[in-house]
Amino acid sequence: MKYVSTRGRAPVLEFDDVLLTGLARDGGLYVPEEFPFFTASELREMRGLSYQELAVRVMLPFVEGSITEDELRAMVTDAYGSFRHPAVTPLKQIGTDDWLLELFHGPTLAFKDVALQLLGRLFDHVLKKRGQRVCIVGATSGDTGSAAIEACRDRESIDIIILHPKGRVSEVQRRQMTSVLSPNVRNLAIEGSFDDCQDLVKAMFNDEAFRDEMSLSAVNSINWARIMAQIVYYFWAGLSLGAPERSFTFAVPTGNFGNIYAGYAARRMGLPIDKLVVGSNRNDILTRFLNSGSMVIEGVEPSISPSMDIQVSSNFERLLFDYVDREGATVDAMMKEFRETGRMEMPQGGWRALCQLFEGRRYDDDATRTRIAGLYRDSGELLEPHSIIGVAAGRDCGRPEGSVLVSLATAHPAKFPDAVEQASGLRPGLPTWLGDLFERTERLDSAPNDVEAVKAYVRAAVAKVPA
Repeated sequence: MKYVSTRGRAPVLEFDDVLLTGLARDGGLYVPEEFPFFTASELREMRGLSYQELAVRVMLPFVEGSITEDELRAMVTDAYGSFRHPAVTPLKQIGTDDWLLELFHGPTLAFKDVALQLLGRLFDHVLKKRGQRVCIVGATSGDTGSAAIEACRDRESIDIIILHPKGRVSEVQRRQMTSVLSPNVRNLAIEGSFDDCQDLVKAMFNDEAFRDEMSLSAVNSINWARIMAQIVYYFWAGLSLGAPERSFTFAVPTGNFGNIYAGYAARRMGLPIDKLVVGSNRNDILTRFLNSGSMVIEGVEPSISPSMDIQVSSNFERLLFDYVDREGATVDAMMKEFRETGRMEMPQGGWRALCQLFEGRRYDDDATRTRIAGLYRDSGELLEPHSIIGVAAGRDCGRPEGSVLVSLATAHPAKFPDAVEQASGLRPGLPTWLGDLFERTERLDSAPNDVEAVKAYVRAAVAKVPA
């Protein structure tokens, strides 16, 4: 399997190089040169496989030439052995042809675990084989950080430094990161928004001298391996509910666009998907784009669904690449315009084609609370503010006749207890194995929104100099 950059100027790489590289050297994101495709008969043959065996079948084409089937199976088995449900990502019915896909049964109670538990093992495998060490630098709006730290803690070949927006993640999210005291883990609170954190990470990767000096690598969803692992649970849901004889509408609470892009990739690979629904909070750049064809940056407003407090959805570039006929120069020009002006106009033909598959809805905090209370009243299902936005958007957008609705529940309600309690009157408790989280010692540092200051911090962290 070969991978190309969305901006067309970076080297074509194989999977192991893409894994370690993260962001392409031309500023683009890596995507497969061609997507593998499963026929209807091949999909039927996959029915009844365990989640682990299905993961091997779906992901094996992406790692061809870099990782053997037996190596991949061993890593997959190990990664999902830490999940606390035998189905890994179980389905729960909440209405007629209306289902929840629960993605929060991993060690940090969020969907990011599905990809990152595997990613840590992939890094370990490739780095040991090469005799190399990397410094992983990532930005988080809340959940990526804790999942990445859990996956990479105490690994011999990895230093990991996670940036988060100071005061803009929930206390549970923060403590899940900062209470990990492993010597290879550092947390950095940035004065600014998640977009600021993400921009700092991209700036470090785009400084090739610094990137090489620190051997930087990425765990954010800019890393293709994250997307690859997330594709699996779309196939799991579809096959469990009758694919290929039945087709599906997936509704996804959406911030950085990686989760829903994985659904798009699953469709490219043969899963019968009728519609992909984008659920937005008050930071609704994606919904506005789907309604107008114009992507316009506005200020990031803090909300009760902080993991979606984003205005620059990095993975949208991967989708854009396909809808401008994989012309890297076109993507490069559009992304430069977006960065310079805060605005991007998509060609009308591409936008209209995209809107045949994607639809979006926006929910502010009041609407989010109302929907949490309503779903609990009607079904007894208590969801947190991100997951409920997916459910609400899926139901409000509608679906083609016969299409099964699957909404992605991306976090356990106990990760956002204040918001859930305000909406429902019930305060969700942490699982017993996290019961002492609020008593654990925290370790974190702070920095201004300044790339040179953050670079200095990274250098000191890699050199093991006390901050």
